[in-house]
Amino acid sequence: MGTVVVSSANARSGVEFTDPGLETAISAALDLVEQRLYAAVASSDPFVQEAARHLVDAGGKRFRPMLVTLGGQFGDPTDARLVDAAAVMELTHLATLYHDDVMDEAHVRRGAPSANARWGNSLAILVGDYLFAQAADIAAELGTEAVRLQARTFARLVHGQIAETIGPRDSDPIEHHLTVLAEKTGSLIATSARIGAMMAGAPEHAIEALTEYGEMIGIAFQLSDDLLDIASDSLQSGKTPGTDLREGVPTLPVLYALADDEPSLEAVRLREILAAGPVTDDDLHAEALALLRDSAALKRARQTVRDYADQAAEALSGLPDIAARRALASLCHAIVDRTS
Repeated sequence: MGTVVVSSANARSGVEFTDPGLETAISAALDLVEQRLYAAVASSDPFVQEAARHLVDAGGKRFRPMLVTLGGQFGDPTDARLVDAAAVMELTHLATLYHDDVMDEAHVRRGAPSANARWGNSLAILVGDYLFAQAADIAAELGTEAVRLQARTFARLVHGQIAETIGPRDSDPIEHHLTVLAEKTGSLIATSARIGAMMAGAPEHAIEALTEYGEMIGIAFQLSDDLLDIASDSLQSGKTPGTDLREGVPTLPVLYALADDEPSLEAVRLREILAAGPVTDDDLHAEALALLRDSAALKRARQTVRDYADQAAEALSGLPDIAARRALASLCHAIVDRTS
């Protein structure tokens, strides 16, 4: 492992460390978390171990473990339980990725073949279940409160997936989309910040503030991905621009465009293209992407990202002015900057 790898992950997540001492401490903690993850997915069955290690080996930003360790800075950051708590959050996250890839029929995850593409849907689901079980086992060592918190977070994750699968039905599509993001993404990020503060014995007001921060920053980060799919080039977003548009994924700019009643020719034409469903024709796709990039809907979506980032920053305002708070606040600015 080594701190170079972890520091690179910090940079990719958008967290800026102005205090070298804090960065060193977080890097060291994340090295221990990495070791704990590999211990957790070890199995006497070679196939189970290979499949369970599949996404651990693929790497990732380890953003949720980072939030656990940063949350711990508001209490006793040396509490050994923080490493286990961070492993619980990452294992839970990885388990959802196995399940998400089955739901989405994804073929690639983190630059490697997805588990379902490699071993089939049934085994991918079972491996995801195994990781959930391993996370619960570690949480049991942390106490009843940690088990309850992980279980309730898991319930929100599943609720969000169900809501996404069945669609908005009679509810407002925009509100439905934001609710899904809160439950599928915001909930686990909120719990990561919360459990870190809890395990470190932080004051109750700090625990609640960090929970609010995590939920808001999680939604903001996911919404920024919606925008990047439209507004960025492939190098910035990591995928071909307009992929969600081509696949018919209802992102926030698209939902705003569909709800817009602007009578201009451009807005009417955009609604006409989007209302037909997935935009698979290359010419129509290029036209829709160009119209979206110059639309009021994209500007409105950018403002929504700023609003959530501002709420996250506001949640931090009552916390002590320490290096960890500044690191968390830097993420609010980074999310806004990446979509401006």
